[in-house]
Amino acid sequence: MISLSLSDIFEARRNIAGTAGDTPLVPSPHLGALAGGEFLLKLETTQPVGAFKLRGAVNAVFKLEDATRGVTCCSTGNHGRGVAFAARARGIRAVICMSSLVPQTKIDGIKALGAEVRIVGRSQDEALAESLRLCADEGLTEISPFDDPHVIAGQGTIGLEILERRPDIATLLVPLSGGGLAGGVALAAKTIKPSVRVVGISMDRGAAMHASLAAGRPVEVEEVASLADSLGGGIGLDNKLSFRLCRDHLDDVILVTEEEIYRALQTHYFEDRLVCEGASAVGAAALIAGRLGDLAGPVATIITGRNVDMAVFSAIIGGADVTLGDYRITGAPYAA
Repeated sequence: MISLSLSDIFEARRNIAGTAGDTPLVPSPHLGALAGGEFLLKLETTQPVGAFKLRGAVNAVFKLEDATRGVTCCSTGNHGRGVAFAARARGIRAVICMSSLVPQTKIDGIKALGAEVRIVGRSQDEALAESLRLCADEGLTEISPFDDPHVIAGQGTIGLEILERRPDIATLLVPLSGGGLAGGVALAAKTIKPSVRVVGISMDRGAAMHASLAAGRPVEVEEVASLADSLGGGIGLDNKLSFRLCRDHLDDVILVTEEEIYRALQTHYFEDRLVCEGASAVGAAALIAGRLGDLAGPVATIITGRNVDMAVFSAIIGGADVTLGDYRITGAPYAA
């Protein structure tokens, strides 16, 4: 059985230092007023690739054997960008496999870093199948976006940074997808401070980890278009680590609607002056919607990335309707 400990996360911090290092932790006065206390934003948008995924990717590529023929992964965008960045720095080939649901802006960002992109099917599972084929047929090394111990350890460094800077944090709100971020952050936070409440938050359409935790085992879900597209995709029926970490260390999982994510994106823009992805806004969405219950003590959430489709983002900021596949969000101008 694959295991992971706090010492692995500290090692990851040493491995990624200087490439995917510490990011700001700043207050949001508006959200703090809603929370009844401090509400802090961990700005992973300031990473060189615009998202937290660089941490895990750099750590995983750092740990590769020198003889590797290159790396491959499946990605909804940000993990692929992180792997492409790390592979270019090491001078090795990278092939990123993605579904047709991934926004073009994320595809273009990966290509700009010198990686090859394969668009396969309409789900993360189909993209993963192509990534695994490349491993079998071409000898590439697969770097899972969420179920790799080195990736999870890299993401867990966010938990270290938050609690080292603010040991009084009482609640951590973590965007939840395949569980690499949530599992790593929760492991770090709970090991350092067992009393901290760690809440995973996802969209209410196609939330694979939420469905799997409810079933007590990894299950498949239908992948659909979402404002929080970075949180899409399955967790793998043969999940080896991230499911177990989320099951054992998350205190709760909360789902938010597309309309609530829309409102939270407006709030981050107009109140916090942030351009961020829908996945980044799920913590604020849960707070604004009143889904967090009583909050005692400072709260922190992770603003996971800024690699948003600007056409969609501009529509949201302007209060326009947004269509996601066969789902339509009725827009409205922002009002505090």
